[in-house]
Amino acid sequence: MQRAPRPPRRSTTPTSDSFQSTESLPGTPTTPNHPKPLYLCSPFVEAALVKGNFKHIVAQPKYADVMEWVAVNILDFYQNLNQFYGVLAECCTQQSCPTMTAGPTLNYTWINQDRKSVQLPAPTYIDYVMTWVQNQLDDENEFPTKSGRDFPQNFPSRAKHIYRQLLRVFAHLYHAHYPQILHLRSEPHFNSLFAHFLAFGKEYDLLDVKDIKGQQGAAVGIGALWERWKEMGILEA
Repeated sequence: MQRAPRPPRRSTTPTSDSFQSTESLPGTPTTPNHPKPLYLCSPFVEAALVKGNFKHIVAQPKYADVMEWVAVNILDFYQNLNQFYGVLAECCTQQSCPTMTAGPTLNYTWINQDRKSVQLPAPTYIDYVMTWVQNQLDDENEFPTKSGRDFPQNFPSRAKHIYRQLLRVFAHLYHAHYPQILHLRSEPHFNSLFAHFLAFGKEYDLLDVKDIKGQQGAAVGIGALWERWKEMGILEA
């Protein structure tokens, strides 16, 4: 697996080494009727660099090992998302984003060293997530890059957990920072990256529908985008 240069190493996160799980809890709704988010409005919802169904893009190459294919794509998704967040980081502060919101009534919570769910500012939460993912990608035991090294037996479950955490970063950026993405005229790039991410996750069983759509009373904002793109034929129904 060929690796691109890493971004600067982040600080160590105050979480357990295994990073077992985080939970999501409903926040406090501010109004019973929330305005339609911009990313669901035309022409923004249609903005993309790639036309057609993303299923063709995520197809496994004929002679590629499936785990190698998943590992390479996870690396690419992480690096691209990390670059987008780097551009938006000055807009995502402890003052503007005191919690890790992903919908009008949803905040993601963090599991700390005492195994308790805690609210964190979004930039802190995202820094922890991206640090953990980077550490996984740098671990030769988890993501081997040398010839003759096999992927560990728990690689599918580890890949799924990485995917779930990256999805939460996408969810926050769409919910809280899409106006800034529009200001940068980057919505075609960001939409295409996310559609590719969703299509790949569905194709290789890396995403659960409940992670994309949330639960009743704590819906993930991007769940509606997932449904809209299926209606448009961008994602497979």
